[in-house]
Amino acid sequence: MTRIVSIGPERLERWLAGFTERHGVTSYDVTPARLSAAAEDGARAEIAVPFGPLEDLTPAGLIAHVLADRRLGVLLVRRGGYGAGVFDGGKLIDSKVGSRHVQGTTKAGGWSQQRFARRRDNQAREAFNAATEVAVRILAPAKLDVLVCGGDRKAIDTVLEDPRLKALRPLVRPPFLGVADPKQKVLEQASVDARAIRIELTDPPEAG
Repeated sequence: MTRIVSIGPERLERWLAGFTERHGVTSYDVTPARLSAAAEDGARAEIAVPFGPLEDLTPAGLIAHVLADRRLGVLLVRRGGYGAGVFDGGKLIDSKVGSRHVQGTTKAGGWSQQRFARRRDNQAREAFNAATEVAVRILAPAKLDVLVCGGDRKAIDTVLEDPRLKALRPLVRPPFLGVADPKQKVLEQASVDARAIRIELTDPPEAG
C-alpha cells in the first residue's frame, strides 16, 4: 500500500532514522529533485525536495536543506479574497488579507444575464487588482528566497502578470496550495503547509 505522509521539516531527520529502525538497512538515491529510500524489507519512501534544487546529494544534505532559514512569501488569491505574507524562518513578519464581493452565478437569461456577467467580471477584476496592489506592497520589496502560491491558478497568474511583480515569478515553487477564502489563519496555515515535507511511503510486500 502506498500513502502520503506529511511532516514538518524539523522532524525529517528523526523520520529517516525511524524508517531504518522499522524496515532495516536502507539505501538512498538522491538527485537534485528527489530522495528515494529503499529498505531491506521492501519498504520505499520517495521525498520530493522542497524549494529545490538540492545541491548536497546526500540524506544529510537534504536534512540541512529543509532546515535552512528562508524568507518565504505566500500569495493566496481567489475571486472573493486574497492574502499575502512574508515569513522568515517560519515566523510571520508582514502580511495583509482582504476580501472583495464577487457575485455568484445566475440562472437569468438574455440581456439580464449578459449585464450580470459584465458586472461579475468587473468585480473579479477589481478583486484581482486589489490582490495585485497588496502583492506589490508586501511581497515585492521583501527580498524573498521562495514564493508559494495558492487559491485559484488563473487568479494567481493574473496577479503575477503585473510588471511590478516580474522579479517574483522565478521564485515561485511548488506546492500550489488549495485553500479556502484567504483569512489570516488560512494565510498562516499556508506557510506551514508550504514548508511541510511530503513523503510517498510504500509498505513492504506481505510475506507469503
